[in-house]
Amino acid sequence: MANRDLNRLKVVLAEKKRTNRWLAEQLGKDQTTISKWCTNSSQPDLASLMMTAKVLNVELTDLVRFEEFKNENDGTE
Repeated sequence: MANRDLNRLKVVLAEKKRTNRWLAEQLGKDQTTISKWCTNSSQPDLASLMMTAKVLNVELTDLVRFEEFKNENDGTE
């Protein structure tokens, strides 16, 4: 699962016209952490992902690329 874009955080932030800095402040996280999540170089834990969905007023499923998991499980890419 290396180097896959598993979350849609960068896209959702752009859609909501919010910045990494704003999200970091809302979550009490370092801006570098949010940047890593947005570039998919690291992934948020489930609790952070749930809180992110809450502060962005979106569904948790809006933040995750489930097709990546589906394709991995059914053998297609």
